[in-house]
Amino acid sequence: MKRTRVRAAALGAIASLSLLAGCGTAQEAQQQPASTQAPAKHHDEADVSFARGMVVHHQQAVEMSRLAADRAGSPQVRELAEQIEAAQGPEIERLEGWLRDWGAAPAQHGGHGEDGQMHGMMSAEQLHGLSRASGADFDRRFLSMMIEHHEGAVRMARTELDSGASPEAKRLAQGIIDTQQAEIDTMRGLLAR
Repeated sequence: MKRTRVRAAALGAIASLSLLAGCGTAQEAQQQPASTQAPAKHHDEADVSFARGMVVHHQQAVEMSRLAADRAGSPQVRELAEQIEAAQGPEIERLEGWLRDWGAAPAQHGGHGEDGQMHGMMSAEQLHGLSRASGADFDRRFLSMMIEHHEGAVRMARTELDSGASPEAKRLAQGIIDTQQAEIDTMRGLLAR
């Protein structure tokens, strides 16, 4: 019986110390410089600009890719469009989540490239022409436009690597460069046929 009370007291003391240690850790975390906190919280204005711009950029790529489902003439173009949509949809969600976590205003949806401010964005007129094309004409337009679009995303991602602070955002930027450069090579090959 005495042994049970000693164990109970010891467990109670351990629980109390754990609780106190947990409180101390939370207070210490609040006092730590931003560079030691979670990567999603460590960011600068370049990261916010990258996230906002890439959300809008990816949304246009998804919009263009969805057209291929019933307009592409080649199964290779249709498959590539599906891959682009499958990759960029989740990246949009991740980028929007970072903007929320950072307390930044969300990206402005639905932008086009008329103002020339964002690399590789298609104008409303270009998108309208793509939406009216089909078969080989759609394939040629889609591939040409998506190469330009991807090249713009690669430039944006390189700017993030040069100027950003968030390790997570920089990892995503490098992934965008690697993936989209490979897709550019594939699209150039399809155009050359």
